Amino acid sequence: MELNNILDNFEYHGTVGSIESFGSGLINSTYRVKTLEDDNDDYVLQSINHHIFTNVPELTNNIIRVTDHIKNKLETQYLPEELKRRVLTVVKTKNGLGYYKDDAGTYWRVFTLINNSKTIEVLENSEQAEAAGRAFGNFQGMLSDLPNPELYEILPGFHNTAMRIDNFKERVKEDPFGRFDEVKEDVDFLLKYEDEMKSIIKQGEEGALPSRIVHQDTKLSNILFDENNNELCVIDLDTVMPGYLCYDFGDAVRGGMNNGKEDDENLENVYLNMELFKGFARGYYQSSKDFISKAEINSLAFGAKLLTYEQSVRFLDDYLNGDQYYKTNKDKHNLIRSRAQIAYFKDLERNFSEMDSYVQGLYM
Repeated sequence: MELNNILDNFEYHGTVGSIESFGSGLINSTYRVKTLEDDNDDYVLQSINHHIFTNVPELTNNIIRVTDHIKNKLETQYLPEELKRRVLTVVKTKNGLGYYKDDAGTYWRVFTLINNSKTIEVLENSEQAEAAGRAFGNFQGMLSDLPNPELYEILPGFHNTAMRIDNFKERVKEDPFGRFDEVKEDVDFLLKYEDEMKSIIKQGEEGALPSRIVHQDTKLSNILFDENNNELCVIDLDTVMPGYLCYDFGDAVRGGMNNGKEDDENLENVYLNMELFKGFARGYYQSSKDFISKAEINSLAFGAKLLTYEQSVRFLDDYLNGDQYYKTNKDKHNLIRSRAQIAYFKDLERNFSEMDSYVQGLYM
């Protein structure tokens, strides 16, 4: 089906000038829709990977509830044109839905494009890190009073590290591709931390950590900034669902404060940039101090270790399983990724006391 025909099912405004591939996302195919009129918005047209997000109606309902709630919170602070830059706007179909299913069974959605915005792939200084921390803390804070019912858990157990570890142990036993001998030392290292890394789930189950609405995929490219590197809004809301604050804090540190790459083969490159970490923590403190609990404060720095460990396990699990989940582009890519994450985890261990002390000091 032609993209123009798909777009015609939505209540957009203006005359379409062009539809071009947009962004670098790995899950959904995304297009920028340019309109000819200066006074009309441009749009983002996106196919939804319904093999990963299997319940598109519930996914869409989550996103609409989240964006409407944020919009209601911000509408007294910003004029309408600026408000559109501070939260995603879902464009509904002519039937009033937030998605359209074409004849081939593909699901589509449309958002209003946020103009004069950019993403930052690599942090250049602590000021940018601070803005990122504020963005994610603000996002969590605005959703801290989202009314019941709870959001639908679109990816059950997404950051349930205890479940990930148990699945990993089963994969080690099965060793379906005969790769265990090659990674025995890696497996032994990771399983030494099993009890410690299951502690967050345990605290949640015991009621010590409150369940929150969190983003769960806090890579830097999921924040839009203005031309002056001030945060505008958080995007890519597919994984927003119940979880713990430390998931978002930890995943941002895992992905954004590592001097090396996620799949760095030179492990000497892989270490925490402490200045970026402190900048991020300061920004996060500024926007979370009014709603965060003491137990959650205690979990933040640990979250960096937790999410790095979890990703080490997931990459190694996929390697043992024949590289069926993560796309690879070189031999032993998932093993390389896992070992880079293990190296980063070890550096976080070495720096944990300083990280935790700094975070605790901010909230005193």
